[in-house]
Amino acid sequence: MSIRFTAKAPREMVALILAAGLALGVAGCGGGGGDDKKPDTSASASKGSGSKPSAQEGQSQAPLAELRGPDGLLLQITSAQRDSGGFVTVNGNLKNDGAKSVVIPSELRGNETEILKNGSSLGGASLVDSKGKKRYYVLRDTDGRPLTTTGLGSLEAGQNLPIFMQFPSPPTDTTEVTLQLPTFSSGTITISG
Repeated sequence: MSIRFTAKAPREMVALILAAGLALGVAGCGGGGGDDKKPDTSASASKGSGSKPSAQEGQSQAPLAELRGPDGLLLQITSAQRDSGGFVTVNGNLKNDGAKSVVIPSELRGNETEILKNGSSLGGASLVDSKGKKRYYVLRDTDGRPLTTTGLGSLEAGQNLPIFMQFPSPPTDTTEVTLQLPTFSSGTITISG
């Protein structure tokens, strides 16, 4: 045997072993038997987890209420959730249903001096509990800023703006309240949680 043959044989054996190993690895990863059905883990995890839908998921559902405003503005309320901290968070979309750009009315911020100095907002909103004969105004932080969407300007035709408002929570046995917003129609919403 020549030295050349003995040096060449181990290289060919190593290449053959590597090729066989790669073929087995690819076959193992591919699943083999033609059963290409993959488990639907993401769908089953979100269905079975019991978690509450996010704000974005809630937006695809029918709105709790629709409040019509001036110049084709439409406020669609998508959720009203009572939290253990003693407040209610109302989420929705402010949409320009009109054919042209519209400036969001400054009246939406209300007329309280403390709110006026903080710029445009939905600070004039309130929840009315007819059963308990009480009105709940938008909460404020320690600096007097309303806990609601702020910095409102204008909306182009067909444009949506996600909004939120936080209010003190009515008693837990109160589930239906009326949402009022200056220059908009009123709407009854159901509080969950």
